[in-house]
Amino acid sequence: MPLATGKGSYEKAFQILEGMNLDGMELEFVHGVRMSGETRNLVKKLREEKKFILTAHAPFYVNLNAREAEKVDASVVRIFETALAGRDTGAFSITFHAAFYLGQEKEVVFNQVKAQIRRIVELMEKENFKIWIRPETTGKSTQWGDLEEIVELSKEFEGFVLPCVDFSHLHARSGGEFNTYDEFSRILDKIGSNLGRFALDNFHGHLAGIEYTAKGERQHLNLKESDMNYKDLLKAMKEFDIKGALVCESPNIEEDAKLLKETYAAL
Repeated sequence: MPLATGKGSYEKAFQILEGMNLDGMELEFVHGVRMSGETRNLVKKLREEKKFILTAHAPFYVNLNAREAEKVDASVVRIFETALAGRDTGAFSITFHAAFYLGQEKEVVFNQVKAQIRRIVELMEKENFKIWIRPETTGKSTQWGDLEEIVELSKEFEGFVLPCVDFSHLHARSGGEFNTYDEFSRILDKIGSNLGRFALDNFHGHLAGIEYTAKGERQHLNLKESDMNYKDLLKAMKEFDIKGALVCESPNIEEDAKLLKETYAAL
């Protein structure tokens, strides 16, 4: 929700977004998917009335590669519950931080994540619904989820899985790379080349300013207080004719969202 919402409702949040000429929001289920049926119906109604786009972020207590089976099971449930909330509110897609390496080989972790995503897809098929479930590119080398891994996972589950590209995370994870027009273009080209034009026409990305060290992401910053080259990113997105949602995660969330929209419109 916009910061200006304070302790207000989704109704107030949507009024603020509309007043700022913004286009939607990402539902943040930080500690758990706690949203009543009444609230889900309200959000869906408001989304349809205002023609907003919604995405959703699963709780942060997710690790599909946890050592304890019960933690893996709980992670599967949290992602699936987020998918249900997305379905009920009319969201476009959901995203999540999938796993940690925990000192294991990348291939081993990839196969473990794939096995758990298969469980989630099977649950969705059993409930007879579809929503894009998107592992997010992560900001630290200890976290599973570089661009290559997420693109490869998406190939395994056509029609269910696509990437959520957090450009700030890629920038931080690499220690300062992925921050030029050419580098942004290579990211988008890789997605289009491997997953098809459809993946660029149904895009879900994140962007914020970011502080990082040699170990990766440290904290989010406002765009103008960081080295994040958002202008060239937006130029690349326009050049590739990207369609979908770019979610702002800066500390001043709605202000940077407005900055991004106005910058994009001026290109």
